[in-house]
Amino acid sequence: MSEFTVGYFVGSLAKNSINRKLAKALVRLAPAELQMREIPFGDLPLYSYDYDSNYPQIAKDFKAAIADVDAVLFVTPEYNRSIPGGLKNAIDWASRPYGQNAFTRKPSAIIGTSPGAIGTAVGQQHLKSILSFCNSPMMNAVEAYIQFKPDLISDNGDVSVEGTAEFLRDYMLEFRDFIRRVLTVYPRST
Repeated sequence: MSEFTVGYFVGSLAKNSINRKLAKALVRLAPAELQMREIPFGDLPLYSYDYDSNYPQIAKDFKAAIADVDAVLFVTPEYNRSIPGGLKNAIDWASRPYGQNAFTRKPSAIIGTSPGAIGTAVGQQHLKSILSFCNSPMMNAVEAYIQFKPDLISDNGDVSVEGTAEFLRDYMLEFRDFIRRVLTVYPRST
């Protein structure tokens, strides 16, 4: 039985994204208490404050999807030592207009994979800065920078290296516990 619903964002819009594979693995490895639900954002137009007085329906639906979950998980690559533009655009939509930030008091965690040796460490630091401004309590430990090797994760989310699978399973258990702690302090609205 699930205790919390977690909305996850795959930062890459690429169909064959290695971060999408990682997201599938995390869904498979998540404890039973977490119901995982992807929150897609690829169809959002570029954000402009010109929309603030009349949000398009797609943006309203996007914000509603965030409101309907207890916590959010960002599974993102690193582009040019930061986060992908599409993900930043989605965060801008979710956090606007002023006073209607969908991330306020919403527990969050960040993970990502890259072929590079430091994974997505620098991009994750940028995302932490953004989410801090958005008043989203973040799981700061365990940090997870996964170096992606060929065949590490299959298209359906099977992890071929048991040590990596165990790390990811433990990461999701830590996230579950973090969500519990945050929602004890900031209970969900009823």
